[in-house]
Amino acid sequence: MAQTIMFMHGMFLNPQSWEHWQAYFESRGYHTIAPAWPLHEGDPRELRNNVPPGLGELSLDAVIARMEQAARGHDDLILVGHSVGGLLVQILVSRGIGKLGVPICSIAPNRMLSLDWGFFRNSAVITNPLKGDEPFPMDADGFYRNFGNTMSRAESDAAYEKYAMHESRNVLRDCMGDAGKIDLDRPHVPLLFISADKDEIVPTELCAKNAKAYTHEKSRADYMEFNDRGHFICGQRQWEEVAAYIANWVEGK
Repeated sequence: MAQTIMFMHGMFLNPQSWEHWQAYFESRGYHTIAPAWPLHEGDPRELRNNVPPGLGELSLDAVIARMEQAARGHDDLILVGHSVGGLLVQILVSRGIGKLGVPICSIAPNRMLSLDWGFFRNSAVITNPLKGDEPFPMDADGFYRNFGNTMSRAESDAAYEKYAMHESRNVLRDCMGDAGKIDLDRPHVPLLFISADKDEIVPTELCAKNAKAYTHEKSRADYMEFNDRGHFICGQRQWEEVAAYIANWVEGK
């Protein structure tokens, strides 16, 4: 029976962002699923033009519940997640779900912070309490600055048009609160943390700090940094190199 990989997207994206990864891993014999967060189903362009009612109120707990529901019925899942999806990998693993986990450019648990300017700039703007439950609008300029900064402007704009959507501020607020807490001292299944050296949202130092925070002496938390990549590491050119590294890591377990 084919092993199943569950891909989990992060903020400002939806399952469509995993289309090439699903094809890649299915060509290697895996079964794949990529569940949507609540209010993230459909064509991102349509979701930008017609923001789903209630998007601004979406919580991290609601996202976690949806991911747990999607994982039911799949034994020995391999979990792969990007950004907040990487935090979801860690949360699900901490709850006994999954046999392997791969957080990519992951938001860190337990209110871990970085002094990196990009990290503080993005976090402060998105979580701004004065904006209440107003969804955060993602435009082409913001996508290029924060996701596509290592791509050409034309490549970034094309990715924005195809994959980007607006987002709930509350998800990131919750990541920095109690919903984003994990006991990092407990035994856990093998984890592989992937970082991008030019990430404007989750700097490499925070990814490395996150990996090193797992302290159980008989559990593994590996780390790999890719050069000349931004936060859109899973969609920019040479994404296949990242996917192949993960596949080889998984198959070596």
